[in-house]
Amino acid sequence: MGLREIIRFAKKAAWLLPGFLLWAAFVPLAEKTNVLFALAPLMFATRRALRPRDAAWLWFKNGLLFWVLTLSWMPAIVKNGGPAPLVVLGWGALAAYCALYFWLYGWLAASFWDWAKRGAYWRRLATLVAAEPLLWAGLEIVRSRLGGGFAWNQLGVVAANGGFASPAALGGVYLIGMLIILVNGTLASIAERVLAPVLRLVQYWKTPGWARSLETAVPLAIVLATYSIANGVVNAGGTEPPRRLRAALVQRNFPCVFSSKQENPVEAYGKLVENFSLLKPDIIILSESALAEIGEIGSANAEKFTAWLRAKTGARAVLAGGSRRDGLGRAYNSAALYSADAPLQVYDKNHLVPFGEFIPFDKTFPALQRLAPVGSCTPGEPKLLDFDGIKLGVAICFEDTDSAQIRRMAASGADALVFITNDSWFSQSDETIDHVWQSTARAVETGLPVLRTGNSGVTLAMTPQGVATTLSGDARRPAIDIPGAMLETAIIAPGKRKTPYVRMGDKPIFISFLLLITALVMVKYKAHHE
Repeated sequence: MGLREIIRFAKKAAWLLPGFLLWAAFVPLAEKTNVLFALAPLMFATRRALRPRDAAWLWFKNGLLFWVLTLSWMPAIVKNGGPAPLVVLGWGALAAYCALYFWLYGWLAASFWDWAKRGAYWRRLATLVAAEPLLWAGLEIVRSRLGGGFAWNQLGVVAANGGFASPAALGGVYLIGMLIILVNGTLASIAERVLAPVLRLVQYWKTPGWARSLETAVPLAIVLATYSIANGVVNAGGTEPPRRLRAALVQRNFPCVFSSKQENPVEAYGKLVENFSLLKPDIIILSESALAEIGEIGSANAEKFTAWLRAKTGARAVLAGGSRRDGLGRAYNSAALYSADAPLQVYDKNHLVPFGEFIPFDKTFPALQRLAPVGSCTPGEPKLLDFDGIKLGVAICFEDTDSAQIRRMAASGADALVFITNDSWFSQSDETIDHVWQSTARAVETGLPVLRTGNSGVTLAMTPQGVATTLSGDARRPAIDIPGAMLETAIIAPGKRKTPYVRMGDKPIFISFLLLITALVMVKYKAHHE
């Protein structure tokens, strides 16, 4: 390979740097500030693209790199019995599917810039301030909802875990993503301004200086105003005296594939909760599938075990995940609330994981049910659990990534959120930390405290402002793939006004996105017929 070929290859490889920088903002590197500039080079290139499809493919390549690296924890499931060829195929297919949203964003953004270049300066400003952010947020919403959705690693999740979570109370994690895109777009505009004489951007250079300054001043004003308003919403108190919920969060760390050689569950839990008898928690929260070691929900064994836990610790209730079957033989992945002074309450998981808890169309073609790793589950109905007048919104496993479902819990009157999960399927991988990052966004979006128990981690208690107290292991890092327990107090604020996101959800952003797409179609149609 000659020098020219090396230089040509280096130039092509350099255009994949944005995808790498964006990945580095997430787990495991967690260079969170990268989100503020990682996409700026792509946005700069989009404005200069001769054709929308050129921009689209550039975005797709970076999106594919980002998602392949982001989902690199998926092969961890092989050690738990997942067929290696199918796991790798699923990894590649899911990465390619998610990268299609990058492709679509690149095409739509380039189409808007093509429109902006052909008219007055206000078009350029509107594309920067409104079109680009709305396109990104709208496509993230579609990805998170379409066909059950894959609500994973939205752009705003990084900022929410980097001290910029408050705007989620106004418009969810998608509003934070819009602000991030706005910052990246502003940097692209600054690059244009600096490089205009070199690149001979005559039309841009002839624009008055005061007008070009709007491309920095307006986005900055929007970001600061949004953050200021959101802080007021997040820190608002309730109108009634607060209540305290003392919760013992118990991380058992049992393997996802049971073995006769593992420690006796009663002995294991006994060691983990032995100190709680002096602290008298109100409720003990175990992880998803915790009762699978004991017996199905509603069984005599599960009743005896939870009664023993209450007696040993002085707690009044135990909330734990497990499986159950109804009178028709249908299987559910559920959470049960066993109380000393109330009937058994059960929440059946509503948002099931395709190809994990069911195979698409497996109820129509029963033979497919044998392919589901944990059996073919049936979705339940939305429901809150009541502990002593405190309404608990429970989410099982990846349900906590579904902001729409968690928002509905808050809108229905939830006083606190309880997330239980079993990430031991992906033990010794980055998935555990990747997953827990979602909790910050859910807490701030709803304005509710979060109590989270992971079988293998991460176990934590979080305030409505997104501040977490985490079960820690060595070097004060989150305890992962080891057992542990912690006692934390969730502050319940009765009478607290619901956040704007709880009241309105994604409708303002998504309707604006649909109007934007409609406007683009009309412009394209008009241009085609002129």
